[in-house]
Amino acid sequence: MADTSSDAPGEGLGAKFLDQVPIEITVSVGKARPLLRDLLQIDRGGILPLDRRIDDPVELYIGDRLIARGELQEVEGAQSGQIAVRLTEIIDTVSGA
Repeated sequence: MADTSSDAPGEGLGAKFLDQVPIEITVSVGKARPLLRDLLQIDRGGILPLDRRIDDPVELYIGDRLIARGELQEVEGAQSGQIAVRLTEIIDTVSGA
């Protein structure tokens, strides 16, 4: 049998495996609430206004759980126009559950 013991708590085989599991984070920049008739009339190139301004904070979710808030910014040096999120608040998910 392989030795899976470790000196550090949480560093066993399971923890090492979980470190490599990718997760998907959804960044919410706002919501739109059009009337259905208005939505059906939107063509390509049409504009759908959101309930937030461009400089308002965005919210980060894993599934339906809010995990953080941040600000949109353009990544410097990478592909032109690529955006990223600068985290401004981390939600305490342990005591908030």
